[in-house]
Amino acid sequence: MDLKLNRRQFLAMSATSLAALAFAPYRLDGSVSEDSMDLGRICIESVSIYSKPSDKSKIQYTRYRDELIHLYYEVTSDDGPDYNPIWYRVWGGYVHSARIQRVFFRTNPVDYNVPESGVLAEVTVPVTQTIRNTTVYGWQPIYRLYYGSAHWVVGLENGPDGKIWYKVMDELLDIPYLVPAEHLRLIPAEEYSPIATDVPFGKKRVEVKLATQMLTAYENDKVVLQTKIASGIPQLDVPHGSIPTKTPTGIYNVYSKMPSKHMGDGIVTDDINAYELPGVPWVSFFAPHGVAFHGTYWHNNYGITMSHGCVNMKSDEAKWLFRWLDFPATPNAIETTGFGSQVTVS
Repeated sequence: MDLKLNRRQFLAMSATSLAALAFAPYRLDGSVSEDSMDLGRICIESVSIYSKPSDKSKIQYTRYRDELIHLYYEVTSDDGPDYNPIWYRVWGGYVHSARIQRVFFRTNPVDYNVPESGVLAEVTVPVTQTIRNTTVYGWQPIYRLYYGSAHWVVGLENGPDGKIWYKVMDELLDIPYLVPAEHLRLIPAEEYSPIATDVPFGKKRVEVKLATQMLTAYENDKVVLQTKIASGIPQLDVPHGSIPTKTPTGIYNVYSKMPSKHMGDGIVTDDINAYELPGVPWVSFFAPHGVAFHGTYWHNNYGITMSHGCVNMKSDEAKWLFRWLDFPATPNAIETTGFGSQVTVS
């Protein structure tokens, strides 16, 4: 990066581009505001708005990554696709739900009682911009964090705009950066503590069917969760030395759990198209090469392969599974290992 900002330049940027990203809602024909209840964030480079809930109909216009649109209501389309026939009625037409993240604006009071060991927090606004200060570059924007992602807050600092920002520690790169405090909700430990603890050890198990993209969790033979997932994309040719992106089949056991995980290439960047996914929530590892169940904030497309090998889940369901599986993370611990619940992938 060659971006270097002094305090005055940062404040000027905060009043324009950063404010637009982190503080002010994107407005579309007056229909989107901070008070809107049903909002969608565009998760990829662009999506098309169609005249009807069908990709065979006329494209009315295009919306781009991180823009917000007002979702009026859901439509189940006869034109599918079969695995995910849900479309949203939006201003001027319809958009398929696959790459739309449903989001909200919820700001939070600053909590000044952050323990030295850190506390887990979740993003409660559609998108917020992080910054870091280095002796070489000064203040610089890096990652954007998205609604529902989870991060470890380790302190508070006065930001260059005069407001309180939380200091977040990136667990992959072990570097700190700042996030507007009002954009994070500190999560009480009891909110992700173990559940169904009365079930005898070894009686919880999970089955994943790749052909149907379904996950089923059992207590003994009783189904306690059944849901669509998005597993790894098969490859015709796997480059030598590369890890296949298809979710591996076999019988495994949960061996590690992390409520927040930075996935991707591990590069410090402000490129929103880079393969960097900081704060992936509710991660339960079960197979070699880091294959895990986890929450997903970059798509809403279940019932088809989508991932680099992991099992993508709706974040609320991934959180439930995280808490339910044997050997859940203990309060304030980043990682706990053990021979946990059985997972069968076929």
